[in-house]
Amino acid sequence: MLKALVLSPLIAAGILGIFGRRWSERLIAAIGCGSVGFSMLLAFRLFFGDLWPRPPEQRVIWEPFFSWIASGPLRVDWGFQLDALSGVYILFVTFVGFWIHVFAVGYMRGDPGYARFFAYMNLFMFMMLVLVLADNFLVMFVGWEGVGLCSYLLIGHYFDRAYAASAAKKAFIVNRIGDFGFALGIILIFATFGTLRFSEVMGTIAARFPEPEALGEIGLLTTIALLLFVGATGKSAQIPLYVWLPDAMAGPTPVSALIHAATMVTAGVYMVARCSDLYARSLTALFVIAVIGGMTALLAATIGLAQWNIKKVLAYSTISQLGYMFLACGAGAFSAAIFHVVTHAFFKALLFLGAGSVIVALHHEEDMRRMGGLKRAMPLTYGTMLCGWLAIAGLPPFAGFFSKDEILWRTWTSPVLPEPWGRLLWAIGWATALLTAAYMTRLIVLTFEGEERFARSAEGHALVPRESPPVMTIPLLVLAVLSVSGGWVGISEAYTGGRIANEFEQFVRPALARVPVHSDHLAIAEFGHGMELGLAAVTALAVLATLIWARRFYRRDPLRPAPRLLENKYYVDEIYEALLVRPIVRGSTVLLWRVFDVAIIDGAVNGVASAVAAGAAVLRRLQTGLVRSYIVMILIGALIVLGYFVFVGSQFPAR
Repeated sequence: MLKALVLSPLIAAGILGIFGRRWSERLIAAIGCGSVGFSMLLAFRLFFGDLWPRPPEQRVIWEPFFSWIASGPLRVDWGFQLDALSGVYILFVTFVGFWIHVFAVGYMRGDPGYARFFAYMNLFMFMMLVLVLADNFLVMFVGWEGVGLCSYLLIGHYFDRAYAASAAKKAFIVNRIGDFGFALGIILIFATFGTLRFSEVMGTIAARFPEPEALGEIGLLTTIALLLFVGATGKSAQIPLYVWLPDAMAGPTPVSALIHAATMVTAGVYMVARCSDLYARSLTALFVIAVIGGMTALLAATIGLAQWNIKKVLAYSTISQLGYMFLACGAGAFSAAIFHVVTHAFFKALLFLGAGSVIVALHHEEDMRRMGGLKRAMPLTYGTMLCGWLAIAGLPPFAGFFSKDEILWRTWTSPVLPEPWGRLLWAIGWATALLTAAYMTRLIVLTFEGEERFARSAEGHALVPRESPPVMTIPLLVLAVLSVSGGWVGISEAYTGGRIANEFEQFVRPALARVPVHSDHLAIAEFGHGMELGLAAVTALAVLATLIWARRFYRRDPLRPAPRLLENKYYVDEIYEALLVRPIVRGSTVLLWRVFDVAIIDGAVNGVASAVAAGAAVLRRLQTGLVRSYIVMILIGALIVLGYFVFVGSQFPAR
């Protein structure tokens, strides 16, 4: 069933890519959505029928496919591995992906590239499933590169628009930078362990490296871990490779929802969790991941406060939430990171699809300055967006509260972060939570509340927004329910006084590593559930106060100018342009093209050609086809020979 689960969207992608152009939108939608729905049913059947009933230590299913590479010591089989970690992933990837496909049926209606769009979306699902179900690094790398390719194709769906084509190229190139580090890490893994299979690599780490590499030590494991993390910073949009993700909003909104909620950007978090045995033995790598995650979360949240494009606000919120996930990984709380991946998939898909519903109603207007007052015209979209708003803000009992506060608590009590870094990163995460509440409140107020500003649209015509059709609102309702209730699957033991274990953590724990305890760390039990509840209560009250304040603040003056530094995203793109892009372009133009290519390579090739041509121009005069020319040449030759014997031959003695 694993093979069928993975191949279903691939087969549909091939069918739609070859024949879809001739078919009706209804048939295209049926094949595109049906293939993902079939994978979703198989995922639930495998998870609850085969994986869940097994004892925790036996929750691993391997399914070989075929022998792929056999060259010298390198032996790679194309096989799939279903365990607790990949099982959780295939559930939300197929479930959320299915509802995004359903939403896209209505969103993309009438698009000339309808069949191409669904073919690429299905291919995207196939590549993501390959990535999470791979049983070795090389098969994972195929899925890893595949989602990068599909993101390029989907972000550039409107390839006839310059900004979309540019955004697609930017995403592709930035990810190639990260993937170069990821490939080097894979090569170093094979050179070190002689295998690329996850079970064999992770199973031998503890035996070959009995002592974790200390903080500040850059050993072999730390080098591998950091190289792999370079790839994660590209795929999951962390500092310094996050700049592609906001521009990726140039693609259709369902693409944004799929990339941000269920597929590409969660791949980096999955890779770190899959390699948790490796990362748990490098305190330096964990520290770097935690710091990068915390800084990214805070940086993106501040930028989100000042954006006017509704999709870009959500894009920076994704970057910020991914920072939370890496903060959890760096703190050694891999299960908390995966828990936040799951809840984030629900409310971020909901928020993007809700934004898509608004965009369609306003004739593809994305500027919040031309929105406002939409809750009267779109009550269903407004109600579901409120659920997503409160979930991402982290207000109890919505899903984001449980996963976000679990990350904050695990950061506060981290056994691997040296003091005072655990407390400092907790403070950064706490401040990020308040900023998240502020910028998401701004989005809700500017879009749905206050006066109607959409009558002054850029096109100049009057807009009469209406609620989206059921094919678009039903996915919103489904995801709204999960945004409210999805966090209860991983409720902390503190909320039940220790009587009920954290079911989510208990389930995924066998697939994740346990980190070593830092020498000056106090066990979590010594803090007690009371302190965890106290910190959660303080955070929830602060978030609630921020929501109330932000709503009043932005209702008074919704179009208040944003600080230029934040509106221009700290000028990071401009800095990259000045320090990296322009020098590379200039060097490529002057040095590589005009000097190396034109002067040296073309000069050498053209010089040889010119020399041959010049010689040929002389030699071809010997064969003109004119008898008179031949007589003249014979006469000249005879005179030369005669002159030689007369003037030169006379100098030699006669025999």
